[in-house]
Amino acid sequence: MQNPFENAMTQLDKALKIKNFDEGFTARLRVPNRDIRISIPVKMDDGSPKIFEGYRVQYNNALGPYKGGIRFHPQTEINEVKALAFWMTLKCAVVDIPMGGGKGGITVDSKTLSKSELERLSRGWVRALHDVLGSYKDVPAPDINTTPEIMDWMSDEYSKIAGDKSGTSFTGKPVDKGGSEGREMATGLGGFYVFDALRAEVGLPQKCSVVIQGFGNVGSHAARTFSEHGHKIIAVSDSRGAIWNKNGLDLEKLETHKKKTGGLKDFYKIDPQTRNITNEELLSLSCDLLIPAAFENVITEINAEKINAKAILELANGPITPEADKILSQKGIPVVPDILANSGGVTVSYFEWEQNLKHEHWSKKEVFEKLKSRMEDASKKTLEKARESKTTLRMGAFILALERIQEKMH
Repeated sequence: MQNPFENAMTQLDKALKIKNFDEGFTARLRVPNRDIRISIPVKMDDGSPKIFEGYRVQYNNALGPYKGGIRFHPQTEINEVKALAFWMTLKCAVVDIPMGGGKGGITVDSKTLSKSELERLSRGWVRALHDVLGSYKDVPAPDINTTPEIMDWMSDEYSKIAGDKSGTSFTGKPVDKGGSEGREMATGLGGFYVFDALRAEVGLPQKCSVVIQGFGNVGSHAARTFSEHGHKIIAVSDSRGAIWNKNGLDLEKLETHKKKTGGLKDFYKIDPQTRNITNEELLSLSCDLLIPAAFENVITEINAEKINAKAILELANGPITPEADKILSQKGIPVVPDILANSGGVTVSYFEWEQNLKHEHWSKKEVFEKLKSRMEDASKKTLEKARESKTTLRMGAFILALERIQEKMH
C-alpha cells in the first residue's frame, strides 16, 4: 500500500509549484509539531495481558487547538495518522474554523474485542495521552470504528484524571452527554452541500446517478441525503462486496437488510433487480458522480483509467493517489477534494466544542443552517482560488488553506 503521508507531501509539493509560499513556513508544514506513539496495556476478559499500539499526531496548531478523530483499525499505523493529521490541518483552514490539525488511532481489530475490553482500551488511550489533551490543547473526536459511546468513555476518563467536568475536551459525544445534534450526519450532509454548491461548475445534471464506495456512517448518510434530494443511488459497497441496481437502490430496504445481516451482499434476494458486483467493478461503473467514502488509496494509477464517472466527490480522506489524480485530470474528470468535501464532520465537531464552552445546545436546524453556510462559503472560495491560479479544485483548496495558515504563523 502506498504511504499516505508521502502522498500528502506530493500534493503539498504540487501546490507549492502553483503558488510561492515562504520557505520557512513550508519547511514547518512538512513535519508535525509532535508525533506520539504509546503502548496501551489492557487486561483481557480471560485475565491475560495484551499490549496495543496507539498514536496521536499533533500536526499544526497555528489556527487553534489540535482537532482530529481517533481511528481503531488493524491497518492503522503512524504514516496514515500523520497524513490524516496533515489533511485535517488544511481542512480546518479551508472551512475557516479556529482549530488546528491532529489525528489519533490504535492498531486494533475492534470487532474482536468485547465491550468491556473496548472500554478498557479506550480509557487506556486517554490515560497515556491525557497530559497533551484538553479543551484548548487538543480536542479528539470519533473516526473509523469509534462511536459516541467510546467518546463518552474517553471524555469521562479525561475528566477523572484532569478534574475537568466541562466535557469540552472531546467531541462526537452522545447528544445527552453534551454532543451536538446532527453530528452523525455531518460529513455526508456537508459533502452534499459542497456538491450542491459546485454541481453546475463540475458539469453535472440537476439529477445525478450516484455510486458510493463505502457504506459505513459517512457513506450511508450521504446515500440518504443525496436520495432525499432526488438523486439516484445506483450502487454501494462495503468491505465484503458491492451491489448495483441501474434503476436505483431502495435504501430503506437496504439499511434494514444491513442491520439484520451485518452486510450488503445478499440483498439481491430481497430485491431481484439488484446484482452483486465486486468492489473493483463498482469503481468502473458508468455514473454521474462517484463518491469514495471509505479509506485512503482506493483510486490508484492501476484503476484510474477505468473510472467512468463524470465527477468525483471525496468523502473519504486521501482516496485518490497523486498518480491517479493526474490520470483523472487528463481524462477531464473533476475531483471535489477531501479537504473541502468531507470537512462537514470537523465543522460540526467544532460547533459541539463551541456549544460546550458556551453551555449552549443548538437545535439540529440551527446546526445544519450554520453547516450549510460554512460549506457553501468554503466551496465558493475554493472555486475562486482554483480559477485565479488556473488549477484544479484540489489545488484551489490547498492554496486557500495554506494562505490562511501562513497568515497566522507569521
